[in-house]
Amino acid sequence: MSDIPQRGVARTARLARLPLGVAGRATVGLGKRLSGKPADDIQADLARRTAEQLFAVLGQLKGGAMKFGQALSVFEAALPEESAAPYREALTRLQEAAPPMPASTMHRVLDEQFGRSWRSRFSSFDDVPAAAASIGQVHSAVWADGRAVAVKIQYPGAGPALMADFNQLSRFAKLFGRISPGLDVKPLLAELKARVSEELDYSLEAESQRAFAEAYLDDPDIVVPRVVASAPKVLVSEWLDGTPLSKIIVSGTQEQRDRAGYLLALLHFSAPQRCQLLHADPHPGNFRLLDDGRLGVLDFGAVARLPNGTPEPLGRITRLVLDGKVDEVIDAMQAENFIRPGMTIDAQKVMDYLRPILEPLAMPEFRFTREWMREQAQRIGDPRNEAARVGRMLNLPPEYLLLHRVTLGSIGVLCQLGATAPYRQVAERWQPGFAV
Repeated sequence: MSDIPQRGVARTARLARLPLGVAGRATVGLGKRLSGKPADDIQADLARRTAEQLFAVLGQLKGGAMKFGQALSVFEAALPEESAAPYREALTRLQEAAPPMPASTMHRVLDEQFGRSWRSRFSSFDDVPAAAASIGQVHSAVWADGRAVAVKIQYPGAGPALMADFNQLSRFAKLFGRISPGLDVKPLLAELKARVSEELDYSLEAESQRAFAEAYLDDPDIVVPRVVASAPKVLVSEWLDGTPLSKIIVSGTQEQRDRAGYLLALLHFSAPQRCQLLHADPHPGNFRLLDDGRLGVLDFGAVARLPNGTPEPLGRITRLVLDGKVDEVIDAMQAENFIRPGMTIDAQKVMDYLRPILEPLAMPEFRFTREWMREQAQRIGDPRNEAARVGRMLNLPPEYLLLHRVTLGSIGVLCQLGATAPYRQVAERWQPGFAV
């Protein structure tokens, strides 16, 4: 496979295997159950096989299918534990792995972007990729001045593949909704699709990375590698060592988990105020915990541009909810169109809906757990629950959609880590409107 598979019919056929495969395995499972095999064993086998197929199809196709799988992976903490384990393994593999493109294809891209003499820019270059993901792969190299660098190279045909995948995946939204209960994947797909052009332009990504690097220059907690060179489809950055958060999630110490969780929250709250940008791709493969305890941040293709920082009403409404000021909460939500004009809604039920979600900011320290996230997903995702009915009456203005998705994704990673940290303290320092 030299490039991303681009032919629409071929890609559609592969994606179509997902729901067909699930239906086929369910039929086989029914047969096994009728023959007397225990239901729990059958369900575990079905979950494992479905997870393997999910990884195989999304991973091989790269493009939008791969990117969607990565976005979905941060929500696995919301799955019921009995079905989470097989998906956790498969989706975690999506965070940092994809079949690499051949060296000849990679060389062709470098020829086109940096000229045929591109090797003169490097003292050495490893043709074997160090990492491969949705729309590009990363190679380790040494720049001519002796610096270790990471060279991110975009797959040929990434653009058409992304668009085709998002169109096709939207038809299978119900399947993915079952995999991650409480998550409506259609808005997620629409938002990812809307940002395709930005992610495909590595020159724009380089601009964002430079802004982050300048904002966090010499920071004691967060490090962003500097950009060395860039072109529309190639990005060269200083190399960053460290332990991927995906590994810390699997086998890290509690100290590592707590430190990583605190730093993720610090990045999330502080970046909009420090550089008017928000890192908008919060899956664990984009972060490293360095040996000196700092958080290394990678991949700035997806960012939210917040010229005025995080909107002040979010912090103000959060504080009002935590302080129990019911009438002021409703007034503020109506002013920001979180409650549509003319909508009649029970104020106390709105408070009951919001208060548990904000629990991490209600106390000096909070421990994020998969159990807590599953409880919230069940509470607001099950249509039989009062909270779910209230949630459907509320409105999310378009300008808040990306920020909402990134916040949910970040919380998902914190729950995977099982991290304990003073999140309220971080919010009081960096969230406009939150501090008393």
